[in-house]
Amino acid sequence: MSRFDHRAVPIVVAAAAIDVIGFGIIAPVLPTLITHLGHLDLPAATRVGGWLLATFALAQFFAGPVIGNLGDRFGRRPVLLACMICFSIDYGLQAAAPTLAWLFAGRAIAGITGAIYGPAGAVIADVSPPEKRAAGYGLLGAAFGIGFVVGPALGGLLATFGPRVPFAAAAVLAALNAAAMFFLLPETLDRPNRRPFRLRDSHVIGAFRPLFAAGNAAPLLVAWFLWQLGSIVYPSTWSFWAAIRFGWSAREIGWSLAWVGLLMGLVQVGLTGRVVARLGERRAAVLGLACGASCILAYAFTTRPWQVYAFFLVGALGAFAWPALNGLLSRLVDATRQGALQGGIGSMNSVAAILGPLIATQSLAWGSARGFDGMAFLVAGTLIGLAALIIALRVPHLPDAAPAGDLAP
Repeated sequence: MSRFDHRAVPIVVAAAAIDVIGFGIIAPVLPTLITHLGHLDLPAATRVGGWLLATFALAQFFAGPVIGNLGDRFGRRPVLLACMICFSIDYGLQAAAPTLAWLFAGRAIAGITGAIYGPAGAVIADVSPPEKRAAGYGLLGAAFGIGFVVGPALGGLLATFGPRVPFAAAAVLAALNAAAMFFLLPETLDRPNRRPFRLRDSHVIGAFRPLFAAGNAAPLLVAWFLWQLGSIVYPSTWSFWAAIRFGWSAREIGWSLAWVGLLMGLVQVGLTGRVVARLGERRAAVLGLACGASCILAYAFTTRPWQVYAFFLVGALGAFAWPALNGLLSRLVDATRQGALQGGIGSMNSVAAILGPLIATQSLAWGSARGFDGMAFLVAGTLIGLAALIIALRVPHLPDAAPAGDLAP
């Protein structure tokens, strides 16, 4: 079925939103929980928070291609369902974490079972023609934004009942997500398009092998990696930076993240499809990356809380980047390898999510000790700006039209 209005699309988008809510709901309480479990001050907790995110990402690095290839072999539905069930159990265990070591183990399991964006992105590729995939990926991006509206805001409210309550709520949401997929999500990968599971394909190099054969992939992948590396500054340092610079409470942090998510969701739903159709995927990606970099660089030097909200009116346009770049990459492989591609992208994101938190949190800690707590944002904005330059200068002729023969099932 090649219709963009396939009933799987809203179900997957809703599932992705609930997944992000589960992740975002714990963000406001992590500084408090880490300082409590580790008996640490806030700067030391910042470093531990970076290692927690790196642990999550390392597990996802290995799991992403495996889960993506399992989706190409067995279908998207059973893989998504199994991941969500395990995700729910894991959040329940983290809610009861008695030590930091327990919390680290929980984040590792969450990284393995949370690698669902490969199968979710593959569902979009399964049911939409190439020229509409960017819009479909934009809906997944909107789910991310909506999740970050609801998640952090809800986490900030639940934090008043204790730092463990948001973890329990995340477990319940993941369980509801699994139930919804069990009853409502159809299988989107037709049996003729399934392929055998091979270990040699179940790593990041194997997942990207078809891309390199297609050509034009290297600059896109480098730009994607730099963008992801810089973007990690938000989840890895926002709560700590806001507490250090403005003295914000968990509730104030939650509302600021909700503002970020709200604007991203509005951009993805209201603007992404129109902008990509008018500018093409490559120019839309450049515009998104440039706006994102400008906002992050401005945060490095902001001095008033209201500026955080004002600057993101521009930064929200960075939401163009994910669907535009993903749409370009998805054109370079056929229908049998969309899951592997998305799993490989997830694995590459995980490399960025391993290095990014370490770079961002250590930059924040280093700069704060020397009187400049905007260092993490200065580094991140530079990386994303480089990504924009690479797309603008090194991918000048990549066609926006779909290659012949690359048709979604």
